Amino acid sequence: MSQKRILVIADSDSSGVSGLEADQKVIAAHGCYAVTATTALTAHGPGDVLETCSPSVAFVKAAIDGCFDGGGVEVVKIGFLASAEIVQIVVDALRRHGPRFVVVDPVVVSMSGTQLLSDEARQYCYWIRREPFTNRISAIWTTSLRLAKALHSLGPDFVLLKGGQLPLTANLDVPKHDSDKQVIVDVLYDGTDVSLIKTAYVGASLPLGVEYAFASAIASNLVLGDAVPLATRKACRYVEAGISKGKGLIDYFHSTYTLPFSPRYFIEYLLNREDVKPVWHAHVHHDFVKRIGDGTLPVEKFKGYLAQDYLFLVQFARAKALSAYKTNSMEDIAAGAEEILHIQREMSLHLDYCAEFGLSKKEVEKQEEHQACTAYTRYVLDIAHSESWFALQMAFAPCLLGYGIIARRLWDDPETVKEQGNRYWKWIQNYVADDYRAAVEAGEAILEQHASLQSPSQIESLVKIFIHATKMETGFWDMGNE
Repeated sequence: MSQKRILVIADSDSSGVSGLEADQKVIAAHGCYAVTATTALTAHGPGDVLETCSPSVAFVKAAIDGCFDGGGVEVVKIGFLASAEIVQIVVDALRRHGPRFVVVDPVVVSMSGTQLLSDEARQYCYWIRREPFTNRISAIWTTSLRLAKALHSLGPDFVLLKGGQLPLTANLDVPKHDSDKQVIVDVLYDGTDVSLIKTAYVGASLPLGVEYAFASAIASNLVLGDAVPLATRKACRYVEAGISKGKGLIDYFHSTYTLPFSPRYFIEYLLNREDVKPVWHAHVHHDFVKRIGDGTLPVEKFKGYLAQDYLFLVQFARAKALSAYKTNSMEDIAAGAEEILHIQREMSLHLDYCAEFGLSKKEVEKQEEHQACTAYTRYVLDIAHSESWFALQMAFAPCLLGYGIIARRLWDDPETVKEQGNRYWKWIQNYVADDYRAAVEAGEAILEQHASLQSPSQIESLVKIFIHATKMETGFWDMGNE
């Protein structure tokens, strides 16, 4: 699904704590896409504005029209407008394009009380409130309910009063002492109903960017489909969480996370982790498989491995059946059934291969499970019973990935003895064959698809399962060398 678009008409702030830069962080944190029209450029130093300049009115108009012409803009968020001429351009553009929502946060006065907008431009800002746009929300304009009603009479559908500069007691009284300051109250007025949104008071010194984050969060929630009261309440909670986690700056991304790999590259990430690499290298470069490659592995050891591998596949098929049981997705259930049928075909070929070494099906099935086989298969079955469906796929993963990687490496290795010179050559051929590779690719696709749906903490737990299962798989090679 494509991202919802929000047009932000505001100034650019080189410090990143206000203006378009702050707006875009908030919008990105909500999973939306910001398009912008820049009304002014400001160069900020530590605690001061070093230089400002304004683009031409024609540039602002072209930027606004270009964003609308690109399609998909339903919500407009208005910040600092710089001049009366730019206000007029914005009003004209809103008339022509008719966005569904307009969130007006014109930044007239700074947090320190400095007038940021000329008297003429401030008067023109009232035009935005008078125009018959679909839905308008005026944010951060005053702290008086009486004035909110007066503002509402100018045309906005909703007026939002921020209470950050007026902390109250828990009973919503004026505090007599600093210790009595408990809550701040934001007031949303729609012409009829008044909604109070209470937030814990965190102190007089707020992180930079709070005032910009709030209006942008409202705009994001609106474009995502929330009604105005819910969009406003959620924006309050978003800002509150950002304040509580931020140190000097608001934390815009407090509720988002980033996976440590890009989509479709989970397996690559997994096998290149520092905690996985030595374990995986020990598995795929084990002396047992090296001796298969050069044909020096004693036949009796290989026969013992073949018998245990058959017994392993029986338990593996049971685990695959549990895997199908653990999911409600018919696609995954069908894939699990297909995997079991593949194991059945593999076991049939396995018995044919055993016969070439003088091992009958009866002889193979009467073999006692080696401790390494029991430990590995019961570990996988334990994961099947106690962990999630995807955790079980991670327990399968060393077997899924390992055989194909090992066989391909031996196939390509010039030191591998091939054809009639190596009686184990057919074993290598089996695991580079097209049908086996197709089964592996199907399993890899499942891993990639579902890995992207996990959280970072879940990925860490899943990697631990993979590492342990890999050690168990390596134990199979150790068994073969005994």
